[in-house]
Amino acid sequence: MEMKTEPTYTVRIYMAGDVEQAKRLLRAECYPPNEGLCVTVEPTTFIYTGGEEAGFVAGLVNYPRFPSDPGKLFARAQQVAERLIPALCQWSALLVAPDKTVWLNARSEGQR
Repeated sequence: MEMKTEPTYTVRIYMAGDVEQAKRLLRAECYPPNEGLCVTVEPTTFIYTGGEEAGFVAGLVNYPRFPSDPGKLFARAQQVAERLIPALCQWSALLVAPDKTVWLNARSEGQR
């Protein structure tokens, strides 16, 4: 039996929007000719001041079959999130890694 080990690093994308549509886009991100990628997808609910919204969490993992270093994996997660935002008609996404959290905001100044 073959065994491969890589350092643990994950990036989670938190976003509102249709989880099924997100899964279709994520499948395309994992499909050649794109670089190898492993993504988990979980439906979630966001409850915030003034509202509630359905969404999902997409998790990118340093999968030993397609190893990556933390910087490259985070950059790939950001690239994926930047594609998901307009595809799902959203304004923002949150990227959470062990070492940082980044809020991506597509709103222009003055939009709420």
